[in-house]
Amino acid sequence: MRVRFRYRKEGKVRFTSHRDVARLWERALRRAGLPVALTEGFSPRPKVHFGLALSTGHESLGEYVDVDLRADDADMVDLPSLPSLLTPLFPVGIVVESVAEADRREDSLQQAVTACQWTIEVLDRTPAEVADQCRRLLEADHLPMTRERKGKAVVDDIRPYILALSTTGSVITAELATQPRGLRPAELLAAFEPPATEGRVCRTHQWISLDGQRREPLAAATP
Repeated sequence: MRVRFRYRKEGKVRFTSHRDVARLWERALRRAGLPVALTEGFSPRPKVHFGLALSTGHESLGEYVDVDLRADDADMVDLPSLPSLLTPLFPVGIVVESVAEADRREDSLQQAVTACQWTIEVLDRTPAEVADQCRRLLEADHLPMTRERKGKAVVDDIRPYILALSTTGSVITAELATQPRGLRPAELLAAFEPPATEGRVCRTHQWISLDGQRREPLAAATP
């Protein structure tokens, strides 16, 4: 049985790296006594599957992790109780919001997510300058950018990855594609002329397509 968790990462814990968050999840699952399945081999590891990595320093209103439970013990787990059971086992700022059984036949989280929505604070531009730069990016046919890939400098056209941009003051709401390679918020601001400096950044949504409909991998629980 595979279950999917949705959680938030806000406040000071945003400076915890993706790898350390993975360790926090493994520790919390162990302390909660959940029957997590293990890999085979000399050094068994919990079968925990994370989605797209969140850059250190960024916040998120919707992160996801899939956990495989041992088949023989999965029926004993009370899924609705898990968010309140797990949240106190994490540092302040990580809140487990919801959980549901996941379909193993579907693509992994890293493969399924096709776009992310962000709020990006721009520190060194006026609201008018931010709006002008976003308009310039949207009106461009091509936006070549040199990026590193496997240790080599490669020129990519990042325009197809910019799906939508809007501004409120000096804060950008951006929808950026994640396939086939994706675009990070810092790279979006690097396309400004001159490059801009990011402040607070938050991933607000991750989008997948299923049966022709766009939705999140797992909805937040209704308060």
